Amino acid sequence: MKLGKRLAVEGAGTAWLVFAGCAATALGANLSAQGNNVLEMAAAFGFALMVVSYAASRATSAHFNPAVTIGYAVSRRFPVRDVAPYIAAQTVGAILGAALLIRVASGRPGFSVAVSDFGSNGYDDHSPSEYALSAVFVLEMAVSFAFVFIHLLMSSTAARRKAAPLALGACLAAIYLIAIPVSNGGANPARSTGPALFVGEWALDQLWLFWAAPLLGGAAAGMVYRLVCRRRSYTLSAPLREGA
Repeated sequence: MKLGKRLAVEGAGTAWLVFAGCAATALGANLSAQGNNVLEMAAAFGFALMVVSYAASRATSAHFNPAVTIGYAVSRRFPVRDVAPYIAAQTVGAILGAALLIRVASGRPGFSVAVSDFGSNGYDDHSPSEYALSAVFVLEMAVSFAFVFIHLLMSSTAARRKAAPLALGACLAAIYLIAIPVSNGGANPARSTGPALFVGEWALDQLWLFWAAPLLGGAAAGMVYRLVCRRRSYTLSAPLREGA
């Protein structure tokens, strides 16, 4: 598939992920509970990723996350020349998904981005449980490492690729159950950027962490995969070295 079509799929998939995932906190029936529904938000992100991964698995590499794209590039299973376009498409998609969600949410009387935080990620006073910067950074890097490494493993053989959407959706839901009380669930710089642009102020000031930590975690996962699994996966995944 040509790059332009792959970028369109990446953008649309990331938009869906942000819209469906953040809707769990932004469209809550109880305004006072907005931002506190951990299980709903984790499940929403997990199911959204599973659905879009199944839908796009034959059309694109189905990253929907800059950290995943970096991990594949570092592992040498994705062309470096396509990294920047992929990340740009994912980020634009996330912004469009957040914009659509804002449009829907603003139709409800009493809705306020300030009340719900719109699913934005934060640390210190803006962490749901007031976790410090250092704790949030370590967690975001660790969960990003785990998610990207599992992503690489699940795409390494034809048999695993069939189950990859289900496994990745479950993995993301589990990660968010852990991360939402700490950072409101990041592990995806594009997902963090979309809501932050609309919340503004503190969300934009703290956005750097939710780019730096996941990208470092993704790069580390790609390096470990390359060093530990390269020999075993070379024969099995040779056809996938363009990011499938």
